[in-house]
Amino acid sequence: MSIFWSSWITILSFGCWLFILGVLLFVLRNKPDLAEDGTTGHTYDDVIQEYDKPLPKWWLVIFFGSIVWALAYWLLFPAIFPSHFHGLSTVEVEGKTVPWSSHNELYSDLEANNKIFTDNFNTNFLPNPTAQKQLASLAALQVKAPVKSERPSELNDQIDAGIVALAPYVTELSGNQKALMAGERLFLQNCAVCHGSTAQGAPGYPNLTDNDWLHGGKPENILLTLHNGWHVNLDPAQPLPMPAQRADLGEQGVRAAAEYVLSISKNQEKGELDPVKVAQGKAIFDEKCFICHGADAKGTIAAGAPNLTDGIWLYGGDRETIQETIRHGRGGVMPEWETKLGNERIMLLAAYVYSLSHNNVVANAPAAATSK
Repeated sequence: MSIFWSSWITILSFGCWLFILGVLLFVLRNKPDLAEDGTTGHTYDDVIQEYDKPLPKWWLVIFFGSIVWALAYWLLFPAIFPSHFHGLSTVEVEGKTVPWSSHNELYSDLEANNKIFTDNFNTNFLPNPTAQKQLASLAALQVKAPVKSERPSELNDQIDAGIVALAPYVTELSGNQKALMAGERLFLQNCAVCHGSTAQGAPGYPNLTDNDWLHGGKPENILLTLHNGWHVNLDPAQPLPMPAQRADLGEQGVRAAAEYVLSISKNQEKGELDPVKVAQGKAIFDEKCFICHGADAKGTIAAGAPNLTDGIWLYGGDRETIQETIRHGRGGVMPEWETKLGNERIMLLAAYVYSLSHNNVVANAPAAATSK
């Protein structure tokens, strides 16, 4: 807060308090003259007479109490020149005693609530000393640099190794019904907005209930995806995860490549394929696209490149949509959840997501939307 607003708030607060105090003193020092019968001599409608009686004690207690409360508030909280005086009240944040502020109080409450959750996790969900030790080691590494983009590569590698080491416990949690219920609530609160309440996705958002995974569906893959996200910090100057190809291939090249992709997919329109374009598209694919999608076009987890030979498509597998994908590229983003949820909640969420495609948790659900 600037010195101007800090001064303005302080002057206004003191001014209001002094005005109220002045009115009170004025009333106390200027008592009306009373007649022998105790009235002020004022009569209304020849019936109603005015007396000068003391105020009720309960009202006086509240009135003077509010004045005392205001003085105490000024001392305890940053009300007097808040840019310089932070008040006498304090809270605990990250083990340190810091001056009270709404920001510090929020983080103090979050830490307290998180400790309750963590204790419950260690007691009821994963009472495994080895797992708890691994979680503590991971947390100690994360504290060194909470923001992933600011971490040195060596620390990033250590943290990722710590995350992968938790994979066996995700499998263990996926068999715990209470853990799955907690994971489902976390999913509905944080993930359903994109993946849907049944986790079956929508165009542009992967289906999590099948076995088709761009970045891998093993526990360690799911953990890394939840912790780090994918394509979180897209640089406008850099190509998209699926880069646009129109400038490189031209419109005819885009149409030919799409025709070839359509010819090798399971949802191909065999009767409408143009064999000339298919041949041209295969030459383009063998020269440029195999690097990510593989020579057999079945995709690679390392690149997050989808399998083009099946019938599962994230954005759609018809001719027009495939052309659009090749022409302009795709830049889907999976946000990171490490700083928002913490390690224990991510463990429960990963266990729930893993169970969807491995333990048949989602039963009798409608046909999966899309997955690539």
